[in-house]
Amino acid sequence: MPETANSPGTRPTLRDVARHAGVSAMTVTRVLRDDDRVSAATRERVLASVAALGYRPNTVARSLRLGHGSGLVGLVVTNLANPFYSRLALGVDGVVGAHGLKTVIGNTRQSVENERDLVADLVARRVDGIVVVPAGGDQRHLAQAAAQGVPVVCASRPPMGFAADHVLVDDHGGAVEATERLLALGHRAVGYLGPPASVHTSVERLRGYRETLAAAGVTVDERYVRQGPVDVAGAEEAAGELLALPEPPTALFCSNNRNTIGAFRAVRRAGRGVALAGFDDFELADMLGLPLSVQSYDSDELGREAGRLLLDRLRGPATGAPGPRRVVLPTRAIQYGEPGPPGPAGPAG
Repeated sequence: MPETANSPGTRPTLRDVARHAGVSAMTVTRVLRDDDRVSAATRERVLASVAALGYRPNTVARSLRLGHGSGLVGLVVTNLANPFYSRLALGVDGVVGAHGLKTVIGNTRQSVENERDLVADLVARRVDGIVVVPAGGDQRHLAQAAAQGVPVVCASRPPMGFAADHVLVDDHGGAVEATERLLALGHRAVGYLGPPASVHTSVERLRGYRETLAAAGVTVDERYVRQGPVDVAGAEEAAGELLALPEPPTALFCSNNRNTIGAFRAVRRAGRGVALAGFDDFELADMLGLPLSVQSYDSDELGREAGRLLLDRLRGPATGAPGPRRVVLPTRAIQYGEPGPPGPAGPAG
């Protein structure tokens, strides 16, 4: 029978992984080196044991200490067209650059397959570490990179199926605050625009929207919920569909800046007084000439924190804190323009 995970506070070894998986230490080493002589079934069993035990190879053994590696850090993001990711990249690069490391950026276009290829290429180039905004829930390639001794830090979205340091935004709490502000203005017909349900941030922000309406005794009208838009054009189209309903929403909660800008365009084109609340601040938001509230946070700091977490791993495990760390950044509300009560277009509460 495979052994269970080590007791809290102990750092699992390669031999612990071997015993847990029921294989030899040499087999574990071959899996971590991506040796093609290992069968797929054995590889899967070993990687499952690595994840279950939270095993992390000694970074010193792989020459990953600062000044002894390739000098490169990989940064993998989902959409370089979104200014959020450029700010995140500046934050990461500012921290690791101060320690003589260079940042290599890859764009996945929200594709797990693209992400898998990028990560494999970065590992092959022996980057010292990787900061990644995961494109989806299938993160086996990230788990394998970590198992091979490459420190992995997840940003904006958490690791799934393996243990890794990660830094997030308070997506749920920010969505609750944004929705509460719309309700406080008297809105009861509140629509939602967000990326696909496969995206962690969208899941958490939609959850906050739904729970806040329910707590206020407002039934969520599923006609008002649109999940899928990932760019401004898609969001504008989705918002236009909502505004064209016989009884359109009087307010929209937009779960990222691309959706907020698209919704603004649709509202302006329709000529209706629809209140907007968005997640993510963006440049010129104060110049739109339309009441808008946003949940803002420091995306540069998100990147800086991810960079600091990665540097800590490159220096070696923190004394007494071998496990993964989770950092959550708060959001704050910003109001642009004077908000008003609901117009006559929406249904009664």
